[in-house]
Amino acid sequence: MLQTSDERNKDLLINIDGELIHRDQAGVSPFDSLVQGGDGVWEGLRLYNGRIFKLVEHLNRLQDSAKALAFPVIPSQSELIEEIRKTLVANGMQDGVHIRLTLSRGKKITSGMDPRLNQSGPTLIVLPEWKAPVYDRSGLTFMTSSIRRFPPDCLDPKIHHNNLLQSILAKIEANAAGADSALMLDREGFIAEANGTHVFLVKNKTIYTSEADACPEGITRDTVIDLCKKEGIPLHVGRISTTDAYRADEMFCTGTMGELASVIQLDGRTIGNGQPGELTAALSTLYVTETAHSGYQIV
Repeated sequence: MLQTSDERNKDLLINIDGELIHRDQAGVSPFDSLVQGGDGVWEGLRLYNGRIFKLVEHLNRLQDSAKALAFPVIPSQSELIEEIRKTLVANGMQDGVHIRLTLSRGKKITSGMDPRLNQSGPTLIVLPEWKAPVYDRSGLTFMTSSIRRFPPDCLDPKIHHNNLLQSILAKIEANAAGADSALMLDREGFIAEANGTHVFLVKNKTIYTSEADACPEGITRDTVIDLCKKEGIPLHVGRISTTDAYRADEMFCTGTMGELASVIQLDGRTIGNGQPGELTAALSTLYVTETAHSGYQIV
């Protein structure tokens, strides 16, 4: 599964530190911490009919991650919202848009790892694109990666940082295996998440998902959990293994960029009957309804 570019994105205006720049001229300094060491935090946002779904939750996570990384200056939510709004208005965007919001520690006075070299404040990047949900609704194929997710004592996944090498290495394995995505395990061999999404299983009408110990705290994941509770769908949050996935009735993954999508094969095993399942479809419908009626009105 390879994303394609929407033609409407060829003349995008990208916001870098408040300046709107054509995509062909946009860039950051080679002294920026993003270039020097992946030292930044980010969020993926979705715009539905002028509203950004779960915007406050996303901005909370961005600011919390920056705080955990000891950024000396962190923009306020009102400042972040204004820059997002300005960028969407400049691009004439109202719906069907994904926004990559990035905050780095900023430019260094000279190359080096030491954060004391960052003396000019953070760099903020607002990158909006017309982008439909990216996952194939007919079902995805997964393979189990050899790359493990870090536990909190190595690098706490609650920090939503820009260094995505674990995910990239796992995706390289998936590509080589002809799979759409890579399932990633924790250090003890239990399912953590996929290389870019959270994972849910369905067995006997009960939903199962892993604890957010070796994976980020997913906002789409939390929305699905809340929907299960609201609709009275049995839910278990705890350790799950690849064998649990092999024998599941349904499997699906969640994320802001792709919403909900069925997984119909893992490591050559067919999941359930090899078709998107009933509970997955029901939760997808509930999620679409939720995004259609809630969110922060920004344009």
